Amino acid sequence: MTAGTAVTAPDGTEVVLGEIGTRVLLQNSRVRVWEVELAPGEAQGWHLHHNPYVVLCLSTSPCHMDWLDGSPARQLSETVGGSVYRPVSPVHMLTNDGAALYLNRLIELLDLGEEASGDPYDAAATAEAGFDQVGEVPTKVVVDEDDVRVQHVTPDAGATYTWRTGAYPALVVDLDLAQPDVTYLEPGESYTLPAKAERTPGFNLVELRYYSKART
Repeated sequence: MTAGTAVTAPDGTEVVLGEIGTRVLLQNSRVRVWEVELAPGEAQGWHLHHNPYVVLCLSTSPCHMDWLDGSPARQLSETVGGSVYRPVSPVHMLTNDGAALYLNRLIELLDLGEEASGDPYDAAATAEAGFDQVGEVPTKVVVDEDDVRVQHVTPDAGATYTWRTGAYPALVVDLDLAQPDVTYLEPGESYTLPAKAERTPGFNLVELRYYSKART
């Protein structure tokens, strides 16, 4: 069921499904990255995910998720820099209950869902992902699953680090609301985090670990 499809709620009401995000920021055969933006009191339309996805929070506000099948609502309280990995789920919608902007980056993992291209992924790189810099880097792992690993990096003002992917692709998501950005990296590619004049919420590094399964 895609956007524009009409579905029936348990009470017999007909609902037309909407998109899962506000706008698409990046798309290729492997991932699709959405921006989800909700002003205070604003609700997202009913929608359905066909692919597992990762949520990265840029601006937080108390929200709740309603389910079309009438299941109890889920209260959400996310943190900037935090991340959630979700499988596909029943038709639902999101409402911003707070007084602040809610903003996230939602990464659809196409090869784990209904939109898999079927094209094999053959990565030449075999090294582990990591930073070129010697010494401690201000990072925190916020998701650590078999399929996905997400790190939150918070450089000090003026500091920069170069991160190199490992044997599978990854995304770098800049959480700076003044200069947000999303970059997709192939295995073995590197990315230098841009230095900021002031300390910002930092960056999320999203490693698509499930591609390693195709190589074993």
